[in-house]
Amino acid sequence: MSAVTDSAVARLESVLGANAIFVAKAANRELYALDGVSPTAFAKPASAEQAAEIVRFAAKENLSVIPIGARTKLFCAPTPARYDVALDLTALDDVAHYDPADLTVSVGAGMPLAKLNTMLREQNQFVPLLVPYYTQSTIGGTIAAGLDSPLRNAYGTPRDFLLGAEFIDGNGAQIKTGGRVVKNVTGYDLHKLLIGSCGTLAAITRLNFRTFPLPATTQGFLAAFPDYKSALSARQKVIHSPLVPLTLDVLNAQAARLFDGHTNGTAPIPEIDSNHWYLFTEFSGNEDLLARYKRELAEIADQSQAGDMHILEDSTALAAMAARLRESIAHFQEHFAAPVIVKLALPPAQHTQAATVLQSIADAAKLPIAVIARASGPILIATSLQSEHSASGEATDFPISFLFAREILTLARSFGGRAQLISAPPQIKPAYRTIFRESLASERTLARRIKSAFDPNNLFPTLDAPAAPPTPPKSETSQSPSPSLAAAAQTDLPPSPPTPPPSKQS
Repeated sequence: MSAVTDSAVARLESVLGANAIFVAKAANRELYALDGVSPTAFAKPASAEQAAEIVRFAAKENLSVIPIGARTKLFCAPTPARYDVALDLTALDDVAHYDPADLTVSVGAGMPLAKLNTMLREQNQFVPLLVPYYTQSTIGGTIAAGLDSPLRNAYGTPRDFLLGAEFIDGNGAQIKTGGRVVKNVTGYDLHKLLIGSCGTLAAITRLNFRTFPLPATTQGFLAAFPDYKSALSARQKVIHSPLVPLTLDVLNAQAARLFDGHTNGTAPIPEIDSNHWYLFTEFSGNEDLLARYKRELAEIADQSQAGDMHILEDSTALAAMAARLRESIAHFQEHFAAPVIVKLALPPAQHTQAATVLQSIADAAKLPIAVIARASGPILIATSLQSEHSASGEATDFPISFLFAREILTLARSFGGRAQLISAPPQIKPAYRTIFRESLASERTLARRIKSAFDPNNLFPTLDAPAAPPTPPKSETSQSPSPSLAAAAQTDLPPSPPTPPPSKQS
């Protein structure tokens, strides 16, 4: 494996200056570690031009490069077979263009997501990317990780509002794709390939977005149901109604516990019952529209055998609950031992059958399972590979965990969906990624062609994980510290969710 030598660093310093690249000390290497594998050096360019020069140098020296942001979502990336240089892009945080009247903004990939929305809020606008570790995440890392926002129900995914991008390919060329306006009529939407690419195709340096207006008032609704069938039935009735709520999620009791103790307002919130499923939704509008939401949601819940129902008018309580839903992945990572988190993309009409299978899987494997089923399609599934009854803290037998993965994959195939691994313990992550790649077998040839076009030198990581994770030296085995849930869910909350677009999205 290549390594960054002192002579290589000296040559690069002669081009960029001594502040552009560093041979990292052990402590600094661990900050950039991915699944326990640390880089030899890290570079923090001050501009996209410097970043491109570093990539060209790495290609010439046969050094592997991993683009890095705030390091909040490294768990989404594949375990690297090679890792020579961490390319820290957090200094690229400028605002290149912002036109409030045109609802468009262009920012550097290192711009913190919360900082961007704070700026947009001054014009009563925002970008609907409410993702885990929101207060720490960079906009580039958010797009590269491809994680969903609960607001997907009203606004879709980043594919619907990412207008263009600038990035550096594996040859070190600076590429522009898309544009700054909502209506681009020429060329291919190459920038959309960057969504969820986890740094395997290119180093993102700039992103252009459509922005959305903020609403005057947002309220919420929470209802408890005796089982998943009635909860999902209520959700389907909302989907097929004229209502277009901002968020619309069904949670089992294990997932709904993330609301516990985090509603500091005056609105009454029921205790989370281990025998119940919950429907949580947020909606916004004028006074008449809010009254309609409250009336019709209550009617639908009552028709579907709901027990406790609560209208959430207190802004503090609702903001706290919305933040906890946004941070669900962070919550599962912190509170599950040896967590495995999977996204199962299925048509919403198939969620009831999927929930039946998921419950039987959890019962058979005797594993705790948290489920969040979104009306827009994805089901977020989290489980622990450590038995709740294990006094020693040892993980469950790996064959059981692999059986769990296989069953999830079979479920995806049965309903024409897709299973995607979000997070897993490093010791089993490569094997899990191999299992879930089977659901994408028909697309792998195309994926390889895309990878070859973007990165012919295999400078950036590959999505095909190594057969076994590399074993780093003992001094480098520490993982990069995960951002704490407390930091992720700071009360520096995102702006209130905006009024949904006029047309209903499926």
